Amino acid sequence: MRKDIEISEVTGIEMAVVLEHNETHNTEDWYVYLINNKNVDLDMAIIVSQGFSEKKTTTVFRKKIDKLKANSFVKVEMIHPDVFALNNRFQVSFFEGTQIFEKTFLFKENTIKEGSLRMISSLNKRGVLVK
Repeated sequence: MRKDIEISEVTGIEMAVVLEHNETHNTEDWYVYLINNKNVDLDMAIIVSQGFSEKKTTTVFRKKIDKLKANSFVKVEMIHPDVFALNNRFQVSFFEGTQIFEKTFLFKENTIKEGSLRMISSLNKRGVLVK
């Protein structure tokens, strides 16, 4: 049975944490984005996120995205700077056609900070990117 299960490598999907201006509150806030660099749409993407360390764990957050168009991105959630001292894990599951894929993205503790921001061309914004 196990030999029949095919686990394919996930490529073309990235997560980014971006510092951007919030026009509503006139503040600079941090946001998480899911980026689809594939030439195919992703269906029913489920994102499960949690911050953790040896001593602390945050609440689990879940988000469903019905469709993420090819070569596009979506804003997933706002993220508070207090959790940057923790490891922040994002588990992403999605369908590509009839096949399900899963990939885990990890922003290691203290790696999300203004000094680490780089231009992310697919977003045309500065942020921290995990592939």
